[in-house]
Amino acid sequence: MRFVLAAAFTALAAPAIAAPCGNDASGFGAWKQAFAQEASAAGVGSAGLQALANAQYSTSTIRADRNQTGVRYELNEFIRIRLGSLDSFANQMRREQNKNPNFYASLESAYGVPAGILLAIHGMETGFGRTMGSTPVVDSITTVAYDCRRSAFFTPHAIAALMLVDQGGLGANQQGAAHGEMGHTQFLPGNALRYGVDADGNGRVDLYSVTDSLASTANFLRQKGWQPGASFQEGSANFRVLNEWNAATVYQQAIALSAARLQ
Repeated sequence: MRFVLAAAFTALAAPAIAAPCGNDASGFGAWKQAFAQEASAAGVGSAGLQALANAQYSTSTIRADRNQTGVRYELNEFIRIRLGSLDSFANQMRREQNKNPNFYASLESAYGVPAGILLAIHGMETGFGRTMGSTPVVDSITTVAYDCRRSAFFTPHAIAALMLVDQGGLGANQQGAAHGEMGHTQFLPGNALRYGVDADGNGRVDLYSVTDSLASTANFLRQKGWQPGASFQEGSANFRVLNEWNAATVYQQAIALSAARLQ
């Protein structure tokens, strides 16, 4: 396995936002023209710039963004809604693991992250790849980068998405979730660029490949401080690392409890 990282992304952490943001579709075309200059200066090439030129304002993304309520369920209710039950979800995880047990063992050997954690994330994020989103990533991520509410946060992710198009790791019209989350475990583009791993050795990071996606997820957790061989239950250092993946405590608890069923 080898890393395919873009060192330039570090410089994108706090870009000077020259393109004018907006709160509806009316200014999106003008924003794209201004943003193209910003993206080009950051190193985006012709394929990425063409994807930006073709990007459409995503009303579904804005609707999803405006209607966010956060996770407010108690743990048992969250498990019932998201997983059905811990036992049934663990059985699904075990079936996935049994398809390629050597692969999961190799990830634990390389990164120290056990199969249960990776499978729990994979299952909770996309149902093991069954539902990876229905909005073109470039459309959604440029829409929230343009939107005035959180343009500062999403602008570097928009530039990263265009860089991924340049690198061949993201199709110009490839679909993801409402805010640009992509692939089997729903990486934001900037995280895909920074933590992505070319696990299958084909020369590019492809988060729509389960091999690259789960290796990248393991790498993300390890880089965030995961301690190989240590506990990941609530109160542990590894449990706190799960906060880097998702800030909802019930989500972290569900990952840890599900993963424990595979030990």
